[in-house]
Amino acid sequence: MVPQDLRYTKEHEWVRIEGALATVGITEYAAEQLGDIVFVELPEPGRAVTQFTAVGVIESVKAVSDLFAPVSGEVVESNAELSDKPELLNTDPYGKGWMLRINLADPSQADALLDAPAYEALTAEA
Repeated sequence: MVPQDLRYTKEHEWVRIEGALATVGITEYAAEQLGDIVFVELPEPGRAVTQFTAVGVIESVKAVSDLFAPVSGEVVESNAELSDKPELLNTDPYGKGWMLRINLADPSQADALLDAPAYEALTAEA
């Protein structure tokens, strides 16, 4: 079951919006599909990102995948712990495995994202 308080993308990112700050990660479903994650490349703080564009790379034993920004804004923090412990994306994707914090350019962009029931329906079809 996916956390009900988050929003989701069709590319399997999650976003937690708190005021003007969005915390971003990949879903447990994405982590399971990727397998053991061995490397993560994240954008530097200060970088502007645009909704639904690639902003980083996730490499697993199975594949290399892009990380997409679920919202537009400025990266204010990247999870530095992931450079030494990329496996946090597998073991705690909604907690210690968060990836980015973005200062939102337009909070209404969250309306274009999936809510938990819609995301659960999407993954049930896969």
